[in-house]
Formats: sequence, C-alpha cells, structure tokens
Amino acid sequence: MNLQQIDFSKVLNDEQVYDHMMANYDLLGKDWINHQWRWMNAVYQAFNDHYKYMIIISLVEKTLQFYDQMNIKLSYEQYYSKNFLQIDKFSISELCEKLQLPKETVRRKVLELEKLGVLKRQKKQIIIDRRSFSFIKPENQMKYTAGYILKISEILAKEKLYSKKLEVKTIENALKKNFSICWRWFYRMQIPMIIGYHDMFEDLTTFHVWGTVCMNQAFNFKTALNKKNGSNQTHDYMDFQKELFSDYNTFNEELIRGDKARSNGVSAMSVSDMTGIPRATVIRKCKFLIKNDFLRLNEKKQYILTGFNVRRVLPYQKLIFKNKAKFIRKVLNLLTIS
Repeated sequence: MNLQQIDFSKVLNDEQVYDHMMANYDLLGKDWINHQWRWMNAVYQAFNDHYKYMIIISLVEKTLQFYDQMNIKLSYEQYYSKNFLQIDKFSISELCEKLQLPKETVRRKVLELEKLGVLKRQKKQIIIDRRSFSFIKPENQMKYTAGYILKISEILAKEKLYSKKLEVKTIENALKKNFSICWRWFYRMQIPMIIGYHDMFEDLTTFHVWGTVCMNQAFNFKTALNKKNGSNQTHDYMDFQKELFSDYNTFNEELIRGDKARSNGVSAMSVSDMTGIPRATVIRKCKFLIKNDFLRLNEKKQYILTGFNVRRVLPYQKLIFKNKAKFIRKVLNLLTIS
C-alpha cells in the first residue's frame, strides 16, 4: 500500500488564513456579506421560518458528525441518493441546548415540521423524507461558498502561502466529493454564528432585516470607496468596518458631497422584496432596531446603520471570522492533499 507523503510546508494554519482575511477585508468584505446574506435568504425561504430550517440542519449536522466519527465519507450524490435521511437519536432538550431556544418553541417547530411532512417519526427514529430534500440541499450554496474560498486562495497565493492553482468548479467538485465532512465543517461554522446573532438581536428575523440593511450599505460604501481611492488601496477589517458603521457621516459626506452628502439607505419595501419577509414584519423589526440603536432613518426615510454597531457587532464578528478561517483552512488543505 502506497502512503501519501504530505508536504507540511504547504499546509495552512488558522492564523495565516485569519490574518490575511482581516488584512484584505476591503477585497473580501463585500463577497462575504453577500455569501452570508444569500445563506440567510435560503434559511428563511425554505419554510418562511428561520427556526424550522435551523432545526433541520442541526439534526443533519448531528448525523454528519456520526459519519465523521465512524470514518464514513459520502459524496453529495451518495448522501442525497437515499429515499430518506435517517437522523441520529436526538431529544428536544438537546436541540434546545444547541440552538439556545425555549423548549416550547422547539417542540412546536418540530410538530409543525412533522405536519409539513418534512420530519417523520418511525417508532423511535426520526427521518427527513426525500420529498423535503429540495428544502435543504445546498446546491446553490456550494457555488457561493466555492467562489469565496477561491478569493481567499488567490490572496494567500499572492503572499506565497498557497501554491495550488484553483478554479471555482474545482473547489465546488471537492465540496461535493467530500460532502459529508465538508458540510459538517460548514454547519459548524454557520450554526454557532446564527445562534450568536439570535442572542444579539433577540430573533433571527430581526437579524436578517439588519443584515440586509448592512449588505446594502456595504455595497454602496464599497462603490463610493472605489471611486475615491481607485482599486489599489486596501483597507483592513477594522478600518473598513469603522468607516462602514460610522453613521455614514463625515467619511461619506466626503465621498458623496456631490449628492448633498446624503447617505443611501434601503426602504422597508426593498428589504421585503429582497428577503421575502412581509413588509409589515420588516417595519416592526426596524422599529426594534431603531429603538436599540442598530439602525436609523436618513432624510429619505431609508434605513441605514449607526455607529453603535462598531461597539456591539464588531467584537462578535471577529469570533465569527475565527470559525470562518478554520473552515476555509480545512477546505484548502483538503484541496492541497487531494
């Protein structure tokens, strides 16, 4: 039997990925925000309910963990070729602890998923029926994730830390080939992130609305920044975020002085159209966000970020990026040795 020799000089560590993500945030921030926003849309649109989806993927992640422990590796096609997905044993209390939700909420959502036919009980087993696979199969998400990983690999290659030349399709194929392990890594990045934002914003719909405003402002800010500085100047994470979250005041007045120094926000109707969340719900959540100083209204009655986000959101985002660096490091190293 031939044993593969690994050149450890080409293997990345978490700190290398994290440091270069943070140092080159100007080049990556827009793509990461778009990546996460698309994922949140998929979370909500599956059932028009964030928590039902979170329960499903938490159960799936538990089963993927079992496969990993047993050294069972399944491709994307193998995993979804079955008539149903059998879920490893779970309890309501276990789900409550993992998602940090009240027992009554989790029990109600599980019952609603059973009524929808998504979850089925067979004696003491829980299964996800094949007819429900369309709700949870991450076909599009793998493309978005592969695209973001490619950008990281290109930055690391410029610093001579990563030598393998990649394409989006190469990364996507690797994610599919090693699906059971890679998507467990993905869920271990995303599930804790969502739980943290649930605590910060008190529910996931509020976070989703805030995230949509954040994405809109980040895109507008990046466009204005490019016009001012051109494409050669790179901002690190803290500079980019402080300017983004700075009430769109002094810095943006310099950028948009030709437009009466007005900051471009987003309306409740636009947030509703972009997310699928009902407009009345968006307005209600925005009132909460304004009351708690996450958002404010500009002159056009559009929602924009406030400076409060620097103190509240940024410290938590740094923890998220630690998990993101770990996920990307694992995938890139897998590509190196495969």
